[in-house]
Amino acid sequence: MFEILRNFFNFCDRENRNKFYGAIVLGIFNSFFMALRIAAIAVMMQGLIRTLTLGEPFTTRTIALSSAIMVFSVTAAIISKKTVSMWQTEGGYRTCARKRIEIAEHLRYIPMGYFNKNSLGQITSVTTNTMELVGDIATRAVMLVMQGLLDSALIIFMIFFFDVRIALIALAGFLLFQFVNVFMRLSVHGVSEEKNTADENQVCKILEYIQGISEVRSYNLTGSRSRELNAVINRAKSACLKMEMRCIPISAIQSFIAKISGATIMLASIFFYLNGTMLLENCVVMLICSFMLFTALEAGGNYSALLRSIDIGVKKAQAILDVPAMDIEGSERPAEQAVTDDNLTLSAQNITFSYNADAANPRKIIDGVTLSIPPKTTTAIVGPSGGGKTTLCHLLARFWDVDSGSVTLGGKNVRDYDMDSLMSHFSFVFQNVYLFHDTVANNIRFGNPDAPMEKVIAAAKKASCHDFISALPDGYETVIGEGGASLSGGEKQRISIARAIMKDAPVIILDEATANVDPENERDLMEAISGLTKEKTVIMIAHRLKTVRKADQIIVLDRGRIVEQGKHEDLMKNQGIYSRFIDSRKKAVSWKL
Repeated sequence: MFEILRNFFNFCDRENRNKFYGAIVLGIFNSFFMALRIAAIAVMMQGLIRTLTLGEPFTTRTIALSSAIMVFSVTAAIISKKTVSMWQTEGGYRTCARKRIEIAEHLRYIPMGYFNKNSLGQITSVTTNTMELVGDIATRAVMLVMQGLLDSALIIFMIFFFDVRIALIALAGFLLFQFVNVFMRLSVHGVSEEKNTADENQVCKILEYIQGISEVRSYNLTGSRSRELNAVINRAKSACLKMEMRCIPISAIQSFIAKISGATIMLASIFFYLNGTMLLENCVVMLICSFMLFTALEAGGNYSALLRSIDIGVKKAQAILDVPAMDIEGSERPAEQAVTDDNLTLSAQNITFSYNADAANPRKIIDGVTLSIPPKTTTAIVGPSGGGKTTLCHLLARFWDVDSGSVTLGGKNVRDYDMDSLMSHFSFVFQNVYLFHDTVANNIRFGNPDAPMEKVIAAAKKASCHDFISALPDGYETVIGEGGASLSGGEKQRISIARAIMKDAPVIILDEATANVDPENERDLMEAISGLTKEKTVIMIAHRLKTVRKADQIIVLDRGRIVEQGKHEDLMKNQGIYSRFIDSRKKAVSWKL
């Protein structure tokens, strides 16, 4: 148990860890204040019994002393308990919030391969379910377990001052209770792992189901026919029930031990009194202690079964934070400087890359590519599907680190740049656009959150999306659905271009930016792209003849290698892959119904 508590406290940041430590120390005082009630009762009982048996007057001094101790005990206990609760609550929820932010920040800088090996559902489960467990249940369970131990230990300690025999009985009950408690934690060891895995799989499958809802509906896999989803949900339900059924009988045994220990203390106290070896006032105090002793311990014991689940959750969250981040430290180079820097050449020198580089026989996606992209020129990358075009663009912008070779920007290795400084040099317009659940204006100003509305509108006009935005119910303040679900593909694409215009980075990467645009808007969008890319270094992945033939250089990529390179006219003379690509596009355009 103490190993679990240590892991939990180490997981918390220093400020909130100190809050928990402070809560534990103050909890010791709280337990002492609670135990003072025994002393108050003892003073009162002693005065009453002396009055009844010896005829001594029941003085106001006795009443005042007992009352003073009781008032002090209750007042101090209330104040300390309130403070303990506030500290543990603040520590728990702030730890939860800060760890979510820390995980989010860490995810920005870890290799993209992590997201291939781990599903979105797994990451989502950690940042939602696990952090909720830490912020709410974990802090409550940890503090209740600790407080139960402290309260019971201090009460037993005070009983030693009254009667060693009763104290030993109480200690035996305490140790027996802890033995059963350890057995309960061991019994839920495997079940806790199963429950956490089931919860994680449930989140994964639900996310997959929602994201693929169009396919689900088109194949009529809703309701009872969605067997995989139903099975995952049922497994999560079964895991929860299994854990509860495993804990309930042992909790009942714990409760029985607590009650029987209290009863034993009562019977022993009465026996010792009748036997003449215990004073009546001490007997009465012990009877009261028998009710007080195991109350806190029993409450904490019921929560101790959750400690294993908490430990698993903390380790899963820590596992994400322990993923080695890319080397993001380096020198800064303002993007504003890059705009006017004519030496900002983007180059690759004999780079290789594979998504599973640590496998026995990794398949190279990029294999020995060398290229140079001069500043303020346009480079088109074409080639067969699966040839590595998008991967090459990701390597140039350091979404991934190359396995060998090097990528340089302005003659400096991209690994030597501060990551945020490097990213400020690039703007991206992807084929699959992601928009956030926010206003249209905030989606456009995403890379420049403080931009005034005038610049937002100007960027939207350049991207040919001002008219349709104005027609939305609340215009630029219209909240669009997560992922831009309430917009068409072409509308999302144009907002993405407006976002890139707002960022105004010196290097623009266009990954089939016109793929989702209807023919009526294509001309306007091409003009918008022309405005976006003016005086910029442009790298485009394109399949349309219009966007390729005007490029300053064309790179033909096949199976991760550059097989052709040059201008449109030169490549057409080679009668190679590019020539065949252009001929097939011309034939496709000429098709008519």
